[in-house]
This record gives sequence, structure tokens and C-alpha cells, in this order.
Amino acid sequence: MASFCSAAEVSRYCPRARCSGFSSDRQSTSSSETHRVLHAAPQGTHKIHYQPSSDWDFILDTQETTDVSLVLPHYRARHQPVDQRLNMYVGAAAAPVKLKVCRPVPRCKFYLEVQAKISDVTVWLPSDFKGQIRHSGRASYSAGFVNRIKQNVGLNEDTLDQWDIDEVVIETTGTVTFRMWDVRANAPECIRKETLKRMFCQSAKKHEGICGGINWDFLLDD
Repeated sequence: MASFCSAAEVSRYCPRARCSGFSSDRQSTSSSETHRVLHAAPQGTHKIHYQPSSDWDFILDTQETTDVSLVLPHYRARHQPVDQRLNMYVGAAAAPVKLKVCRPVPRCKFYLEVQAKISDVTVWLPSDFKGQIRHSGRASYSAGFVNRIKQNVGLNEDTLDQWDIDEVVIETTGTVTFRMWDVRANAPECIRKETLKRMFCQSAKKHEGICGGINWDFLLDD
């Protein structure tokens, strides 16, 4: 079952709490608000909402197998600062972790942190992701991630804190797999379609030196 770690235990990771411009009243979380934010089931869909009285907008700390979809809002909350990212935290131990970040509009930036011990972690990131990814463990990338996201990502780069980009941090000794969430289809990547694109792109680069200007979707039409 999901555990209820204290806000103090988790807030030490939170980039919002580390931000020098972060007001003290934002860091103080009422017990009822903390319980509501931390009361997340490790399965199913969770709609993420800005939490003005908590360091984190979503927290899940569990020993169970995790398979959740994190749906970001298509609007900015009334009292949410224009440059304020949504912060999400997932803690795990040994059970597998699967996280899908679903974003309807690119202007909703986010910070996702996964602190796991030996869990294998799979993350679907939105196809319009632009920002930083830092991870431990051995990483692999799906065809969709390589086709649509990888060129817009700084991987394990030492950079100053930036609050206007997407950011993902994953700590685990297990394997890490990055996949793509297709924002146009509002669904996980179509493996067959993205694999074909990848194959033809590699062939085009090798023989013609071109790739981006060709639309290979017609090969999949009925």
C-alpha cells in the first residue's frame, strides 16, 4: 500500500523549496493538505493540480508496483505564478515503476523526480518535452523517444537550476527506460510506427543525408 512520508522528508528533494525566491508560507503545509497531496494510489490516472500550500503538487511513495498516468492541466491555476512548474515526486523501493506524463499543452512545464532503490523505472515523456534529464542506472530509449524527444534534451549535464524548462531526475540502481507520450494522439507511442520511422530515418541519413523532411506515415495507411 502507499505510504505517507512526511512533507519534511520529501521536501529536501523539492526544487521549489530550494528556490531562493520561494516564500516561507509556500513551504508550510497543513496536515489536511499534506494528507490530500500524499494520498495517491500507485495505479490508475491522477490529474495534477497546483498545490499553493505544498512544496510538491503530487507525491507518491509506495512499496507496490507503480503504473500511473500523470495528467497535467491544460490551464494555469488562478494563483499559480506564470513561471511556476508543477512538481511531482515518486518514491519506490524494489517494485517496477511505470509513469506516463500526459500533457495537453506545452506551456505547462514540470519537474519529475523518482527516488528508487533498485526498481526498474519506465517513463513516458510528452513528445514536446524540452529540457534536462538526469538519471543513474543503465538507460535505454525507445524509437519514439529518439525520433521526437532526444534532440531536445540535455542528458546528465551539469547545469544551473532553470525554472522555465522541463526537468526529470531519476535515481535508481535498476534499469531506466525512456519512452514517448504522443501529445497529438494523446496516447503512448505506437511502437510499430515509430520503429519504422527510425529505420527509414537511419537509411535516409546513410544514403541521402536527409531525414526530417520526409513523412513516412503514408506507409502505415490502409
